[in-house]
Amino acid sequence: MAKRSGPVLMLVGAILLWLSSRMTWVKAAVEDDKAGSSVVELSGSLWSLELIALSVVVLAGGVAAFALRRTGRRIVSVITALAAAAAGWRPVALLTAGPEAERAQELLQGGTNDTSVDTTTISDWAVVLTADASTAGPVLALVGAALALFGAVLVASNPGADKPRTAKYETPAVRQERLQEELETSQDSGRVMWDALDADIDPTDPRSS
Repeated sequence: MAKRSGPVLMLVGAILLWLSSRMTWVKAAVEDDKAGSSVVELSGSLWSLELIALSVVVLAGGVAAFALRRTGRRIVSVITALAAAAAGWRPVALLTAGPEAERAQELLQGGTNDTSVDTTTISDWAVVLTADASTAGPVLALVGAALALFGAVLVASNPGADKPRTAKYETPAVRQERLQEELETSQDSGRVMWDALDADIDPTDPRSS
């Protein structure tokens, strides 16, 4: 169960993180001597510069958890859990402590927004008077981070069992011996019967069981 539900939660969490990065997180009241007063919106990708990168990590972790074997799933899920926890830190800080006007001004004036997809800027002489949090975006990011973290913990704690490796590397003798054993224990299994027929073994022959 965890093998499927865990990766699904990671993928859903990654999508929510990405969606939240497009939403407004902070509204800043700006005073510009030349342009006048205005209210400028800062998106999640601008306020939390690492958000998009972390959502990509979570997305990749969810996909890998479907494809990898047991050990790989456990390693990837631990990395994904760390990324999800990191993605949730900025929304928690914003919702609990509120936005800082100084940080809003620095971001809007282009001091640290090279990695952001948001191109909102203000002039160098403009001043951010106040900054208020817009809760919808950060809450969505927090939900996404929580889902991804929960899914990653599920996979890490219960990565599931690996499927038996395919029989293409088996010698004919080894494969025939394995099929004989399966016919004795699971003669009614459709898969076993087809495998036996494929190996030129009559599953209805009493001598084959």
